[in-house]
Amino acid sequence: MTYCVGMLMDAGLVFLSDTRTNAGVDQINTFRKMAVFERPGERVMVLLSAGNLAVTQSVVTLLHERMAQDGDSLLRAPNLFEAARHVGDCVREVHRRDAESLRAFGIDFNVSLIFGGQIAGEPPRLFNVYAAGNFVEATPDTPYFQIGESKYGKPIIDRVFRHHTPLEEAAKCALISMDSTLKSNLSVGMPLDLAILRRDELRLACLRRIEADDPYFQRLRVGWSERIQQAFTALPGLEEAGWCDGHG
Repeated sequence: MTYCVGMLMDAGLVFLSDTRTNAGVDQINTFRKMAVFERPGERVMVLLSAGNLAVTQSVVTLLHERMAQDGDSLLRAPNLFEAARHVGDCVREVHRRDAESLRAFGIDFNVSLIFGGQIAGEPPRLFNVYAAGNFVEATPDTPYFQIGESKYGKPIIDRVFRHHTPLEEAAKCALISMDSTLKSNLSVGMPLDLAILRRDELRLACLRRIEADDPYFQRLRVGWSERIQQAFTALPGLEEAGWCDGHG
């Protein structure tokens, strides 16, 4: 399984992914689920992937091959919408080639993608690309997407993150969201990949591999756990509500 999150703000974009894949308890491996496509000063794009590893790797490889051929590619798309359409076209091409063979072995064509970035002349944009190659775009009202094992990390994002959230605060929120997922689901695992894009810089401000012993991430995890326990303890008890007086 996996967990990836992409967040769109006035100030830019944040992307975070884990690296664990597993096909049973004895087949747990580490694979990068973040791909970066950039021409500094002109465009930068990030792709996060979840689903069948063979399918997602085929899509990413096809995107790189088309860039190397210097034809229709992410480096030639006039805007992010057309770039997302190109990603969807690559998903459909892999589907045409592999879906029937996968079906013959009882395997679903399973792929989910978060794709975003900025091309000069337009603001940062973020898309969720589905297995059919279609996609939806993030908006100020719905400014983030999750793929993979999303339910554990969703509550903190819903409570804290907004489209106007500062970039560094959004990155911290994403990391806490990932920590909640790591805590509750063994199919999501370290190390993590974090990418931060500041609006109009047209290059990544941060591209970092976060290992299990990273000092800052450890401080964040411990501090968050302690604050949750403190907040829980400080909440009013049932006695204060009068719930435990007699049979009321």
